[in-house]
Amino acid sequence: MTFDDHRVVITAAGRDFGRTLALRLADLGAEVFLSARTLAAAEHVRDEIRARGHHKVHASACDLTDPASIRAFAADVARHTDRIDVLINNGSRYLHGPDLLSASDADITDTLASGTTGTVLAVKNFLPLLLNSFRPDVVTMISACGTAGHHRSDAHDAFYAAKSAQAGFAEILSKRLRPQGVRAISLYPPDFDNSDPLSGEWETTPRGAQDALTAQSLVDCILFALAQPRDCFIKAFHFEQV
Repeated sequence: MTFDDHRVVITAAGRDFGRTLALRLADLGAEVFLSARTLAAAEHVRDEIRARGHHKVHASACDLTDPASIRAFAADVARHTDRIDVLINNGSRYLHGPDLLSASDADITDTLASGTTGTVLAVKNFLPLLLNSFRPDVVTMISACGTAGHHRSDAHDAFYAAKSAQAGFAEILSKRLRPQGVRAISLYPPDFDNSDPLSGEWETTPRGAQDALTAQSLVDCILFALAQPRDCFIKAFHFEQV
């Protein structure tokens, strides 16, 4: 499948899996609107994409803990296009530490704001552009930590709380936006291997039954869901943890 004429917004695309998504979707022909907390990080990925011969790419700064920054990102995208087809909520700060007392109040606040408030406000501010599309999709990278009863991660309690809030938001979003044709697709991966998509390792990473989940497989799941006919609402992908 190609994504020619698809316009895709990706939050937190300056590194890790957000960067992976931006590179892969650009390779498939999508026009990509990417953001990172700093403009320099977003521009770095934009330049990597342009170096591969893809020029339909735009970079913006967006701090998901700052409502004004989210509004500015959406306004920046709206200056370039009257619609977006896919919003990928990839941004959410990870916070390590199974001891509640191990994190500062500031780190806890930042984790909750980026994952919870940031996701809700990103959807709210981009919804008008999504509703201008005849194939609108909202993809949210949650985590196994957002699954009820999950306890196998060493993530901090605040990260669990943020991911559980994301999950609740995605659940109601799926119900309430379906009448308007918007699909809400959520992914709940455990820890996964994210090899550099520009390295040879991308093609050689083991993907057997005994191996950890890979970014390659997560990208494949997202592409599969987006490619389905509009009567097919794949609400969530859940994964076994090795």
